[in-house]
Order: sequence, then structure tokens, then C-alpha cells
Amino acid sequence: MNRVYIKTYGCQMNERDSEAVAAMLRARGYRIVGDEGDCDIMLLNTCSVRDAAEQKAIGKAGYVSHRKKKNPDFVLGILGCMAQNRGASLLDQLPDVDLIVGTQKFHQVPDYLDNLRAARDAGVPIGETIIDIAEEAGSQNTIKDHFEPGAGENGEAGEVAPQVNAFVSIQQGCNMDCAFCIVPKTRGDERSRPMDDIVTECRGLAARGVKEVTLLGQIVTSYGRRDYAHTNGISPFVQLLERVHEIDGIERIRFTSPHPRGFKEDLAAAYGRLPKLCEYVHLPMQSGSNRILKAMNRPYSRERYKEIVDSLRAVRPDMYFSTDIIVGFPGETDEEFEQTRELFEACNYDMAYIFKYSIRSGTPAAGMGDQIPDEVKEHRNAVLLDILKRNSERRNAVLLGTVEEVLVEGPDKTGQRFTGRTRGNRVCIFDANPRLIGQLVPLKIERASVSTLYGELVLQGVER
Repeated sequence: MNRVYIKTYGCQMNERDSEAVAAMLRARGYRIVGDEGDCDIMLLNTCSVRDAAEQKAIGKAGYVSHRKKKNPDFVLGILGCMAQNRGASLLDQLPDVDLIVGTQKFHQVPDYLDNLRAARDAGVPIGETIIDIAEEAGSQNTIKDHFEPGAGENGEAGEVAPQVNAFVSIQQGCNMDCAFCIVPKTRGDERSRPMDDIVTECRGLAARGVKEVTLLGQIVTSYGRRDYAHTNGISPFVQLLERVHEIDGIERIRFTSPHPRGFKEDLAAAYGRLPKLCEYVHLPMQSGSNRILKAMNRPYSRERYKEIVDSLRAVRPDMYFSTDIIVGFPGETDEEFEQTRELFEACNYDMAYIFKYSIRSGTPAAGMGDQIPDEVKEHRNAVLLDILKRNSERRNAVLLGTVEEVLVEGPDKTGQRFTGRTRGNRVCIFDANPRLIGQLVPLKIERASVSTLYGELVLQGVER
């Protein structure tokens, strides 16, 4: 009973948490497998941002729980945000779940699985469900392990490509209390990791061949604001960017997810003086209506938001932008949606995550009146998606014939070609030699779809 399959729902924070759990389990002798049919233990790392995300995980757990009837030793665990949000109430729908572990207890998963294995080995039937959703001081410091390349899905060397990019968790939790968001409940208050620990982790990744790091946090730009002083007008987050920038071997730096209030002059200026900081910004707007922003408890105006966009483009005219938008927030009028549409078009996004508002119990917005009909949300969603499609096609047309720097990540989904990303976070597909994995290479863009660029490497004297 040592083969573990981990399925992850939701954001990059969840992906990073799953990777850390996998690394901790492998260190205990567990085997991380890539096929759920081969596992003895299935762990679902869940998301609660929308009800649909929770229902998807619940459906999956219900579907696989039948395996326990054939194999009583099969272990099913639910981790992460839904576990934190629902706790023991999950057992009303999923009585066969063995393990429910919240967002501050990922590091306890190996111990809990060891206990379940010990009971099995002693011939003791698995008893009551283990539930741990308690808060734990310092839990933000436990997401630091990485699944080592060369340790493949079945624990055998050489089964996976070298790791060339990595997520690094720098901060957990959120104090913003946006009216629509469940994250403060599922992730707790803001907690930052020590800067020295983060830098040490990044140095270790560079030593293993990682070229690109993405710094992660619920509100990443709030990093260290209670733990470190501003120095000469430089925020703790920008101080961290500076220190990671100094690490030999790290060639690219990204971060997500920020808050507009974190984009002060020092962060905008960092894009002009830190060459490793990629010219890509994820800047959640949520709404272009000042009244709706206030109802959402978002502490900025549409005017301030546009100022931030303009300040970043002033520093880097070639900046790529993505955003988050919610359409159909309670009470959103046609005129207020039109304000969102206008700002959305003016900002000229390259990518956007557009969500139709859904009620999340336990949030202030859930009790608001004037909920918007689904058909209105669908229409507003479609309007923004059409703008986004046209923006992406226009940007891609400009890139045709240009040469872009691409980090070669590995084989694409077909296994026939290779994939990588530009500094602007555009996915590229091309022919290459496996020896180029982990290298920054020039790629001439020859054609494009809405979301993907295709090209040919511009290399002299190097086998493609």
C-alpha cells in the first residue's frame, strides 16, 4: 500500500502544494504514480473558489469510492481548500473517505498515511476518518520540498524530463476579505515565509537546473509587509525579487497572484531594472465599475487600475497582461457591465480568466440581493471572451515573423514536438533536439492560433 496518485484541482498554489506533498511522500518511501488505476492511495487536492470546483471533486471522490468495496485497503483522501471549507460535513456525502486534511496540514499527510498503513499491516480495519483542518502556526514554512526530476511516476530514475521551471511558495493566506471570495476562510490569514529560506530554496532549484521560478502567494505582493521594513522606498516583495534576481542560474522570474494595491512605484520600476523579471503581469481587475468594486470590497477604483496598467507599459511597452474578471456580481447593471467592458477593452489584455459569479456560502456576497440571472451572466461572459479572442489574434499577428526567446520545457502533449514559453508567457510549439531542454533559444514565429505560437528555432551549428 505505497502507490499514491494525486489529482489536483484549481490554482497554481494547489499545484505547488501537491508537488510538496508528493516530495514528502516519496521521501517516506511512497511511490508517486501517474495512472490512477495503479494506485493504492488516491489524494484529491481540491479547490473551493467556485461551487462547480467543489462539485467536481465530490463527484470524483464518489466515483472512485466504489474501489473500497473491491479493496477495503484502498485509501481515499481529500486535501486542501474544500477539506478546509467543509471539514467533517463531507462525510455526509462521502462516508468512505479515509482522510480529510486542510490547507495548513499538508505536511501531516505522510504521518497520517503511515498510520493507516500500520493499521493495515497489523490487520486492523481502517476505522474513523482522520480529519485535520486545524490552524497551525508556521505552516507556511512547510511547503518547501520539490519532487525531484529523474524520480519518475513509478519511482524509477530517468522517467521524466529535467525540471526547468518551478513554483516557489512565498506567502499563504489572505487578509483582503473580498466579498465574493472564500479564500480567507480556506487559507487563513496572511503568513509569509522568511526571505532567507525562499532564497535558499531558489538557489537549490538553480543548482538542479531550474531556469525559471514563479513566486506564489494568495496576495503575493503583500509578502513580508508585517515582517520586513521598507528600505529606501522598496517594499519587502521587491526586495525579495532583487535577491532572487541575483541567483546564478535563475534566468527568469514570474509571480502570481498579486493585488492591484501592491503595484506601487517600486514594483513598476523593477520591471525596468531587473532583466530576469519577465514582462508579464497578472493583474486582477474583477470589475470596471467603481460601485461594484466597492461592493466587492476591492480597495481601488477603475481610474487607479488604469493608472497601474499605464505605468507598467511606460516602463515596458511590450508588457503582456492577464487578468481576472467576474461578470454578474449581485446588482451589476447593464451600465456597470458596460464600464467593465470599456476598461477591459482599453487595457488590451493578452489573456483573461472570466468567471460568471457563483454564490459561495460563507461570503458576504452570498447574502446580497439582486442576484443576476444566468442568461445575463452568459451574455456578458461571451462579450468579454469575444474581445479577448480579438486581442489575442491581434497580438499574435504582430509576433508573426519575429524572433522570441523561448525556454524549452520538454515534449508537447503529442510527444512529437517540443514546447516552451516566451517571456510574455505565450505557449510555443516547435521541433527541437531533446538536448535543448532547459535552454533559452531563439524561435522565429511562423504561425499562430488564438492561444499558441508555432515556429522554427533559429540556431546556427546546433542540431534542432
